Amino acid sequence: MNVLWFSLLAILCKFASSADWCYQSQVSCSNHSCIGPDDWASVAAECGNAKQSPINIVTNKTVFDSHLTPVQFTGYQETITTLIKNNGHTVQVNLPDTATISGAKLESSYKAQQLHLHWGKNGGPGSEHTIDGEKYPMELHIVHIKEKYNSVDEAIVDPSGVAVLGFFYEESQTANKKYDGIINSLKNITHPGTNATLADVSLDMLILPHNELERYFRYQGSLTTPGCSEAVVWTIFEKAIPLSKEQLSAFSNLMFSDGTAMVNTYRPIQLRSGRQVSYSRSYVFCVSTALLVSSVLTSFYVLTV
Repeated sequence: MNVLWFSLLAILCKFASSADWCYQSQVSCSNHSCIGPDDWASVAAECGNAKQSPINIVTNKTVFDSHLTPVQFTGYQETITTLIKNNGHTVQVNLPDTATISGAKLESSYKAQQLHLHWGKNGGPGSEHTIDGEKYPMELHIVHIKEKYNSVDEAIVDPSGVAVLGFFYEESQTANKKYDGIINSLKNITHPGTNATLADVSLDMLILPHNELERYFRYQGSLTTPGCSEAVVWTIFEKAIPLSKEQLSAFSNLMFSDGTAMVNTYRPIQLRSGRQVSYSRSYVFCVSTALLVSSVLTSFYVLTV
């Protein structure tokens, strides 16, 4: 009887009616207003489809694509004043559509809409995508839509209507001063629904120099929150942005809409389901070149001793 009762309780806990989706860190049996990632398909059916994001990128299974030329950034250098807000799930910054990306085998020019972040707990693992199973402390998503559309909602009807640039972060010994504006504003948006003015910031300040962004991965996927629309051309850059431990940890002071600590704000890895992941550089070439250099250096050493 006890076994039957606990089984029934577990089922009721898992499938209780919900007003909103949430991350796994928010899921508890006492929180019946929260549907975790395992059951997002009950919130939005497309979350259960085959071309979902994020994924684990296995580097030695990527395919070199010579058409993946460097991304062309326009308007990223412009200094703007905008709002940064706690939307109950993450930190989001609205962007002017004068910032655009093109080239890099994208179908058209895409205009920026917003950026948001995914992180762990106190600087621990928190990225959505992983590289060869490695999870980074945080991941930045800059969301763009084709120029002919007026909103993300309008763009998601197009299988390639949305282009998201993904950037990893890594822990550094010193603070990244370019992030002072964002980090300092977090104390003013700890509660859901609050916002603050973010002044004198540009997108170029938040990413790496353009000449360090030539190595990236490309695949077709989805939004990583409900409704999980499979309309996203993903560009995931290989080189990570440095932030100090203190800067990474600052995001854990925010709160979700249910009042719990805003930590581990990432969707679990989804199946690749046969999708091809392309790379802007030849992985085989890089390995071969490294071996060649190593061989030359070894030979030189032998000849000089």
